[in-house]
Amino acid sequence: MTSSNLTPKQLKILTRIRDLRLATGCSPTMQELADELGVSKVTVFEHVQALIRKGALRRSAHKARSLELEAGFALPDEQVPTRVPLVGRIAAGSPIEAVENREFLDVAELIRPGGRLGGRGAELFALEVRGDSMIDAGILDGDFVICEQRQSAHNGETVVALIDNEEATLKRFYRKRGRIHLEPANPAYEPIIVDDCRIQGVVIGLVRRYT
Repeated sequence: MTSSNLTPKQLKILTRIRDLRLATGCSPTMQELADELGVSKVTVFEHVQALIRKGALRRSAHKARSLELEAGFALPDEQVPTRVPLVGRIAAGSPIEAVENREFLDVAELIRPGGRLGGRGAELFALEVRGDSMIDAGILDGDFVICEQRQSAHNGETVVALIDNEEATLKRFYRKRGRIHLEPANPAYEPIIVDDCRIQGVVIGLVRRYT
């Protein structure tokens, strides 16, 4: 269940109920909700009844402070997409030709079927790693890196970089003396030093599947 068919005041009521239950273990009373929203107790009662009909809220009859969210209902600040585009494979070694293959990787399902993940609201994509140039950063061949789509990076961040608009690689980004250094995390590899490259994303997470 989601919050797509709820009004702003209904969402505020649900959020307040959730937050108070988490903090104290008790739900607010109808009067407390009315005072917080600046409306009458009757208006709050009408909202609560609507939320019960919509399957977002439940209440025990004739019992004080019994309001609680229905199991499985997610408020907007809890709704985090875990299905991100798997746009191809990325070289952690010598650069490879850039590939975009629009599949999808459900991160929550990959880690734990039926699970949910917390996280960011930024646009994300995933890449499957090929090669061993980032092993000292804990990124292994066959891992999936979760990337935030960005066009710039700070020194030391691990990036997806497109070189000459054709070859993509996964390396640590540094700008030194006017040039860009794409540095591996494996002493067996040399840095790639270029005048310019196109940053496509910054690595913010990693998924490894154990079989």
